[in-house]
Amino acid sequence: MGIMGRRATVLLGGVAIVLSASGYSASAQDAEDGQAAETTVNSDEKKGRVTRLDRLVVGAGVEKVAIDTPQAVTVVDQADIDSLQATVITDVVENVPGVNATGGSGAFGQNFNIRGVGASESGGEEGRIIFNVDGVNKFFEQYRMGGFFTDPELYKQVEILRGPASSTLYGSGALGGVINFTTKDASDFLGDEYNTVVRLKNAYETNAEAYLGSAVFAHRFNDHAEVLFVGDYRTSSNYTSGDGTEITGTGTNQPNGLAKGTFTFGENMEQELRISYQQYEANAKNVRYDQLNGGATFFPILDQRTVSDKTAIIAYSNDASDNPWLDLNMQVSYSDTFNEQVCTTDPACASFADSDYGYETYQFNIDNTFEHIGGSFENYLTIGNQTAHQKRTRDGSDSASHAEGTDFQTGFFLQNELIWNDRLTVIAGSRFDYQNLSPQTNTVIPAGTPDKDNFGFSPKIAVLYKITDAFSMFGSIAHTERLPTLDEVYQLSGGTFQLDLEPEKSNNFEAGLAYSGYDLLSEGDSLQFKTTGFYNDITNYIEDFGRFAVPRFVNSGNVEIYGAEVEAAYVSDYFYSNAGYSYVRGFNKSTGGYLNTVAPHEFFITVGKTMPDYGLDFGWTSRFVAAQNETVSRSSTPAFDVHDFYVNWVPVEGPLVGWEGRFRVDNVFNEQYQEFLEGFAAEGRTFKFTLVKELGWS
Repeated sequence: MGIMGRRATVLLGGVAIVLSASGYSASAQDAEDGQAAETTVNSDEKKGRVTRLDRLVVGAGVEKVAIDTPQAVTVVDQADIDSLQATVITDVVENVPGVNATGGSGAFGQNFNIRGVGASESGGEEGRIIFNVDGVNKFFEQYRMGGFFTDPELYKQVEILRGPASSTLYGSGALGGVINFTTKDASDFLGDEYNTVVRLKNAYETNAEAYLGSAVFAHRFNDHAEVLFVGDYRTSSNYTSGDGTEITGTGTNQPNGLAKGTFTFGENMEQELRISYQQYEANAKNVRYDQLNGGATFFPILDQRTVSDKTAIIAYSNDASDNPWLDLNMQVSYSDTFNEQVCTTDPACASFADSDYGYETYQFNIDNTFEHIGGSFENYLTIGNQTAHQKRTRDGSDSASHAEGTDFQTGFFLQNELIWNDRLTVIAGSRFDYQNLSPQTNTVIPAGTPDKDNFGFSPKIAVLYKITDAFSMFGSIAHTERLPTLDEVYQLSGGTFQLDLEPEKSNNFEAGLAYSGYDLLSEGDSLQFKTTGFYNDITNYIEDFGRFAVPRFVNSGNVEIYGAEVEAAYVSDYFYSNAGYSYVRGFNKSTGGYLNTVAPHEFFITVGKTMPDYGLDFGWTSRFVAAQNETVSRSSTPAFDVHDFYVNWVPVEGPLVGWEGRFRVDNVFNEQYQEFLEGFAAEGRTFKFTLVKELGWS
């Protein structure tokens, strides 16, 4: 099939209607919170309940619910994270169409793949997906390591923005998309009744003998000042796969913490100052050097590895309701990700000396939204800048495969969103980025090695039109340019550097349909679905040909990735359900071969029941994953299906109010399987238990 034929197939698939009864695995508390959001955002038309597609999206421009966003976006909220009893950060995307965990299964190997983009074995793959923690960009690259280190216990929401259209607001190079992580706030725990809350949490998982102890302290000094302190400690042993095989090197000890103060002031109390600091640490003894491939035997077993991640933020915002031209956000931040590893005992350590790897980043963000509202339209123009200075270090012997140096980037963007008659939404934007890569001279990089300057341009236009109150159609065209990383340009290969590398250029096309219906099968029920087809054409694709190739990183040619995603949700008095399907294919058009970073087709469905009067929520989730045989150098994986069961109990009255109990069984039938994009067999059957006690004082 030719390129135009494939593109036509994808776009037609994007407007096909796939009916799957669906909803979300939510607690009774989530239903109550969602009901409030429904009333605020979607007015009186919605009579019943909120589904996953009704959740607010704040990272794609003007706040709106997911189903009204002309982009594929999924919001994972606090109820999802609690119900999943997430133990590693990639657990939170388990049921998001088009998004997969990649790399290893332990704390040191975590990374993400979106629509066939993202793998941990090459530094450039980290640059193709943008990770933000409270607006702070996170980046880490080390051979045979993951790229994102944190704990799910610190977060209340995760937004996954799929596709390159997000580059306008978040930076050139988001070929796969953007993942925004939002940490918890004191207000999430403080209601009208209490000014001080202490929340204690204990969790246990049988398979890896994993334990979590967590404590939250939230305090409101007055209506304009509050503080939050979160501390938790997670420890685990090696887990076993479905056939009883122990997966060595996956056990870790992880102390984590978050401190945050939020203060409002000024006229109408619309100015806000937020100061926060969070720190994550994971350490283990006798751990694999290679965290990505369970079959690799060349790499040594490290005596010890410690990874730490620190984020400090000072943020100011002013949402002046009396001035439509002032909606200002400013933020300065510091980020430091550091890996310290000791290797002395294993004979293979001779080639892997003790060494430390670090990424230290200073960042400044500023944006302002200008609002203009007329009789039949609303217009929002956002203008901003993001500037970051990142230093990459390697302490120990100099390495030809881990260049040191600095990466300075600054980007200016503008995005305009026009809403006409509550029917037509048009979002247009552009971003201009400048990058300077400067190597650190050492025994590998000689003095006089020149800097590398790059420029990026990321325009887009997206349109959503409501055909009726129930049906809408949307589409977008986006271009982005991923700038090469320090690792790609200055990694020594055959005595030369890759100074002639050009930015990757992506042209992405999307189209889809969305539906919202109410009072369909019973009074107050709600059904939504959203289906998206996409085609991504990437030129100047930077390919890693291995550390013995000369040159190693090359603009190898053109890559095309296309597919379709479906999300559907249903909720009623009787049950709720949530379902999703993803279909992705990827080819290197220059060689005619497949891409090794594309996950197989996958369908998941959750069916559950809430009993609000009793504070009960229980359900069953099933994932059906096809075999992946479309590979070049990566081993294929067989098809599998895996099933989970959960029960959440949050008493709403009586002496047990303030307690929470959660029980979950992952991989109920103890299936032996391996995700295509992960290097280790998945965890076998495990029972999870969580007990929470919350105390409050006025």
